[in-house]
Amino acid sequence: MADEMSKTVAPKRQARPAGPMGRRGPGRVVEKPKDFKGTMLKLLSYVGRHKVAVFFAAAFAMASVIFNIVGPKVLGQVTTKLFEGLVAKVQGTGAVDFGWIGKTLLLLLGLYLTSSTCNLVQGWLMTGVTQKICYRMRKEIAQKITVIPMSYFNGHSKGDVLSRITNDVDTLGQSLNQSVTQLITSITQIIGVLVMMLSISLPLTGVVVVTLPVAAVIMGVMMHFSQPYFREQQQVLGAVNGIIEEDFAGQNVIQVFDRADASVAEFDEKNDRLFISGWRSQFLSGLMMPLMSLVGNMGYVAVVVVGAQLALTGNATPGDIQSFIQYVRNFTQPVQQLANVSNTMQSMAAATERVFEFLAAPEEEQAAVPQIPEKRQGHVEFEHVKFGYSPDKTIIHDFTCDALPGQTVAIVGPTGAGKTTLIKLLQRFYDVDGGSLRVDGVDVRDWDRTALREQFAMVLQDTWLFNGTIRENIRYGRPDATDEEVEAAAKAARCDHFIHTLAGGYDFMINEEGTNLSQGQRQLVTIARAVLADRPALILDEATSNVDTRTEELIQRAMDTLMEGRTSFVIAHRLSTIRNADVILVLRDGDIVEEGTHEELLARGGFYAELYNSQFEEAA
Repeated sequence: MADEMSKTVAPKRQARPAGPMGRRGPGRVVEKPKDFKGTMLKLLSYVGRHKVAVFFAAAFAMASVIFNIVGPKVLGQVTTKLFEGLVAKVQGTGAVDFGWIGKTLLLLLGLYLTSSTCNLVQGWLMTGVTQKICYRMRKEIAQKITVIPMSYFNGHSKGDVLSRITNDVDTLGQSLNQSVTQLITSITQIIGVLVMMLSISLPLTGVVVVTLPVAAVIMGVMMHFSQPYFREQQQVLGAVNGIIEEDFAGQNVIQVFDRADASVAEFDEKNDRLFISGWRSQFLSGLMMPLMSLVGNMGYVAVVVVGAQLALTGNATPGDIQSFIQYVRNFTQPVQQLANVSNTMQSMAAATERVFEFLAAPEEEQAAVPQIPEKRQGHVEFEHVKFGYSPDKTIIHDFTCDALPGQTVAIVGPTGAGKTTLIKLLQRFYDVDGGSLRVDGVDVRDWDRTALREQFAMVLQDTWLFNGTIRENIRYGRPDATDEEVEAAAKAARCDHFIHTLAGGYDFMINEEGTNLSQGQRQLVTIARAVLADRPALILDEATSNVDTRTEELIQRAMDTLMEGRTSFVIAHRLSTIRNADVILVLRDGDIVEEGTHEELLARGGFYAELYNSQFEEAA
């Protein structure tokens, strides 16, 4: 289907010179502010499905922090007890109570072990939640691909879509697992440590709390400046993936036309942008940790100075000072972790937004009450059909045709006449702008889309085979077919003979591009697939245009077998292949200019005769 692909309209974007392989060349994408809040709210709806697991994960995380927080105060009591015992021993009034100290240290060990166990449980729970969310998102993306209109893929590269499924979802999963747990534990630790510090000394707590506004300002400034670069990093990563995928698929063309240097230059331009956006985002976000450490160390020094004065005046014990110093570290650490979480959440939000953008893309419209005719005969009626890929450019002006069940309708005309567009309308990849298109008496807009497309088998100019055995590729037309039915379809398609010449026969493994078969062999396999599907209507789009004359004759015999008893639409440039068609429609600029059989049109001496005779003139 190559005739009208260039006529499809992509979403508006900045115009740039065409690069190799038809890509757009270098250009700067204008970044827009990201809806961080909206994205997080949408993500919360996903997390909400696992609220029970998240609740218990949060509970275990908080329990882990609480048990860990109690430790320094208990250790401070041990220090005070030891200090008092040593002083009493020196003064000769007592001794160190090692029994009490031993029991207390065992209690402290139990607290830390319990904290570690709770942390292990919450990690297990959150890992399960994040992986389930990633699984759900990938599943929804895969389902979304099946209902997105063809126009979407005409405006988005394959690499960009693949990047959303792989890179963005992976970034989301890793970041969510880290950020949610870290957020809960950090907040719990800040509150818990603050309570413990207040229980020890109000003046020392005031010294530490003063550092919080400074830390909050630093976090806000860094997030404001780094966020646009995180978003650009994810977008450019999708563009880079698209270039890699396209260059890999078109390497032969790139080498033949000596465009390797241009392709590398374009990749380097995108890669440079990825480097710059990645460097800036990581540099700006990386400044948070040293700045937060600086603020924390300043608070730490202030606590030591004030604590020493309190100890000298007898307002604090040595154990209190030791516990408080530990709490200062435990207080500044979660604040620094929150700064790190903010970086992680920015990256997560950028990736999540791209996933949600894809999931929010427009879908193919479905009839309110889809219909499926009781009798499926393959009767197709075009009635005054009008269509254009854009409102200002009409491709099909007024097309009327009645293809009766079992009839072969050939559609011919010069490139750009609208032949392939008619097939896209028939499959309802697009809807008509005017008139109506009916299959078995029901307008295609009222059909169930899946049922409508199950009416047609297709054999295209560009063969599509996947990485698998020949048997699996043929069975793709009807997954429940037996091996005997697969082989019978191959015989009907005239490909059974060459299959037996391959190593393994029907179990011969076709590579990803199908390059270990010839063009003609690939075409015959696709015809066998269509034979096995056994559908009432058939579409043949330039099925013999890429093969030699001898192979064309073999394929034509296979297609004749395939077309028996089916309503067939045949698009062909080689007019010799459609001489036996029941009716030939000659298109020019989207309109039928002639209609009739091969002999009638030749006798008329019009545009069809001109097209037909030009083939022999070119050969001569």
